[in-house]
Amino acid sequence: MMRLSRLRVSFALVCASFLSSAPFAAGDEIPLADRKSGSQFMSRQTQDIENDDTSNPAMLWVLDGEALWNKPTGADNKACSSCHQDAATTMRGVAARYPAFDEKSSKVVNLEQRINLCRTDRQKASPLAYESRDLLALTAYLARQSKGMPIEAKDDSRIKPFRAEGEKLYSERLGQLNLSCAQCHTDNWGQKLGGSLLPQAHPTAYPLYRLEWQTVGSLQRRLRNCMIGVRAEPYAYGDQELVNLELYLMWRARGMPMEAPGVRP
Repeated sequence: MMRLSRLRVSFALVCASFLSSAPFAAGDEIPLADRKSGSQFMSRQTQDIENDDTSNPAMLWVLDGEALWNKPTGADNKACSSCHQDAATTMRGVAARYPAFDEKSSKVVNLEQRINLCRTDRQKASPLAYESRDLLALTAYLARQSKGMPIEAKDDSRIKPFRAEGEKLYSERLGQLNLSCAQCHTDNWGQKLGGSLLPQAHPTAYPLYRLEWQTVGSLQRRLRNCMIGVRAEPYAYGDQELVNLELYLMWRARGMPMEAPGVRP
């Protein structure tokens, strides 16, 4: 307990030092020419692991996802492939367009939620739990089909209010440390915080394998980690606030190539 308290105090001091020495911009969007993937802030060794399918541990989840894609389930005994056939063709580019507007619920949903909606509506199967092996595997498999494709962020009038809420959350100071996403990832990217380089928060590689986690995790897991890091109460998995933030982050990364599944420290 004492060690944890010291770590928290140490993190707070690092943040205070970092903020006092760094001039803040207005939190505006990073120009397209200056946008960088999170992989560009990693060591060469970690980049090599990500880029080699035989070394990238997240590929084990992709293989599991392929098996689940073709496995009948639910009361209707249907597989994903029963409707969508070969994912390499029919799912090409899909992950690069999510979060997206859902007509039935009249709100924005992320890729994990779309998978579960298909399970409950089309397969008559139970939804998969957030961060479960199966949901991460299916998400990684679908994201893999869009690898190398540019992120699309359509300027749909129906999603603008959700994106505006995500942008508001990105710029809002949170927690006892009173920090916002923008302060680290827009105003001070490339600088060091606690010895680590701050990336630009472009979600081009999710879901990804994080060495710290020793497993694959979703973008929402990472967002919740950041909220805990600034001593804020994190939103629950699937909360609309997190989906809206995902939507805004993908908007910031529009035009950048998908890299999923990635590897991070």
